[in-house]
Amino acid sequence: MRRLEIRQEAEVEILDAALRYERERRDLGFRFESEVDVTIRRAMENPLQFPEIEPGIRRALVRIFPYGVFFLVEEPLVLVIAVLHLHRRPDAWKDRL
Repeated sequence: MRRLEIRQEAEVEILDAALRYERERRDLGFRFESEVDVTIRRAMENPLQFPEIEPGIRRALVRIFPYGVFFLVEEPLVLVIAVLHLHRRPDAWKDRL
């Protein structure tokens, strides 16, 4: 069974984005967090379904929102290193390796 670890920076990114969406429209922040959660669960269940964007780094796209979950797999660990807006600083995860 796989184990999940989410880096603190990624947790902060999720919360910051959720707050921004919530200010935009009531319950949109909750919807964002829910979609990120679904994306992370999909990555846990079958990480190899997501493309490698760099050696060892995979990206899962969040449905509805322009965000990506960037993670690596070191069985049995799935490590989420970033959750980033794909049109802003999509390469910011590279600083975390």
